[in-house]
Amino acid sequence: MTSLSPVQQSYERRLIRVTQYLHEHLDQPLDLQKLADLACMSPYHWHRIYQGIHGESVIATLKRLRLQKAATLLLRSDLPVKQIAVQVGYPNLQSFTRTFTQTYGLPPARFRETGNALSLPVAGCADTRYPVRLCELPAQRLIQTVHQGSYMEIGRAFDVLNACAGQRGWIGAETEWMGIYPDDPAITEEAALQSYAALSVPADWQEVLPAPFSMRELPAGTYAILRYQGPYSAMQPVYQWFCGKWLPASGYEVAAYPPFEKYLNNPRQTAPAELLTDIYLLLNRVSKDTDI
Repeated sequence: MTSLSPVQQSYERRLIRVTQYLHEHLDQPLDLQKLADLACMSPYHWHRIYQGIHGESVIATLKRLRLQKAATLLLRSDLPVKQIAVQVGYPNLQSFTRTFTQTYGLPPARFRETGNALSLPVAGCADTRYPVRLCELPAQRLIQTVHQGSYMEIGRAFDVLNACAGQRGWIGAETEWMGIYPDDPAITEEAALQSYAALSVPADWQEVLPAPFSMRELPAGTYAILRYQGPYSAMQPVYQWFCGKWLPASGYEVAAYPPFEKYLNNPRQTAPAELLTDIYLLLNRVSKDTDI
């Protein structure tokens, strides 16, 4: 692990304040001076430091967060499109519609109408829509940080993890990014949901981690892995099919371990429709009489 100097640690803490502010104020205009003040840095230099650490401009970060929240609200609420636009910082409906369409490939109203339907498996060809494979995997070590609240806001924890991991040398050519989701949002209050943003490290990785990071080991075993393509906001029906349809019919029993997701491409550089996610379920028994 790369040891950070006191100055580097100070930069890290100050830019985390900027990240947290962006997530909490998506409905407000971008105030670069305010962000510079939060970072306690010169307005002439703070954004260059932010972009160097986060790998994207603060404008790109804000756009990404706003549109992710908008997509979630479109699929999971009955709010009018105009009200959603205001909640994510677009008081001009035309501007919101244009930007959303450029990113998601559909205008907001059409996305709302078809979003869940597009992600539901088609009768008779579920394996084509949601291919599932079985794989024996060894144990895997992760660095993780906890997120409390809506699963659709775990991006805040990933943004903190990304920035700190890059500074501290935790990212290598083989690094994988994962989200772990112990709670069922259908029965758990949103404010009580707990999840983890994580990245993989080598099996022999042994370091003392600073707060808020901790180690986790994914257990070895047989996993069912579902490949999903599409926006993160439309994944709820995928889980319903995987756990409610495929699993009971498969002859497998799921182990007492939470599902987790592995993200195969970068949401900063990939259109939502092209995002690839593998969903993992740890299994503990198979019926030899069942053809999956």
